[in-house]
Amino acid sequence: MGAMEQVKSLSGSAEFPCYIAKPDGKPAAAIIVIQEIFGVNNGIRAKCDHWASLGYLAIAPDLFWRIHEGTDLDADVPEQFKTALDLMGKFNQDQGIRDIEAAIHYAQNSIGNHKVGCVGYCLGGRLAFMTACRTDIRASVGYYGVGIDGLLGEKHAIAHEVMLHIPTADGFVAADAQAAMHAGLDDHPKVTLHDYEGLDHGFAAEFGDRRDDEAAKLADSRTQAFFKEHLA
Repeated sequence: MGAMEQVKSLSGSAEFPCYIAKPDGKPAAAIIVIQEIFGVNNGIRAKCDHWASLGYLAIAPDLFWRIHEGTDLDADVPEQFKTALDLMGKFNQDQGIRDIEAAIHYAQNSIGNHKVGCVGYCLGGRLAFMTACRTDIRASVGYYGVGIDGLLGEKHAIAHEVMLHIPTADGFVAADAQAAMHAGLDDHPKVTLHDYEGLDHGFAAEFGDRRDDEAAKLADSRTQAFFKEHLA
């Protein structure tokens, strides 16, 4: 359904690749799909295609384009997992937010309004939270975002609704980090947190060994209802 296209960077001095899936007819809203450390792989592309099937313009920016353009890795292959971790170590997250903002501007211009949301996974879950704090995104969803407990100093800047999906047995987000997220965000009027008892990181991956189908469908239904409400 979608294809890779070039989008201008925020400065306008360069272009970078994004997977863009377009619905039948003119979309009323758009969703930025923010990659895991595995790049814009088949799972991320499938999520874009799904959102397009629901009538949204869906855009997945290749956030690693400056260090390794075209990253497309499989979490279930150990060597590729290691490559992904290496790329994560080289990735400039602040620059990544600027690229996400460029994708937001592209989406706004494409649909003719500001009804743009984002959904991210793993690294992308962290970036979705950062996007909510640093841009004019209208709704943000993060799945098993890493290190959000270290970003709570930015929560005052959240202007629009945020939803976070938190698996309680996440091997990359310890129990004390989860507790800090709840302590810092449970009373925030714009933030909703959902816990998934006993589940691990990556439970909503579209494909592969990490997926828990029942929990993924529950989380995705919550995300779908969230966007339907806040991007209407």
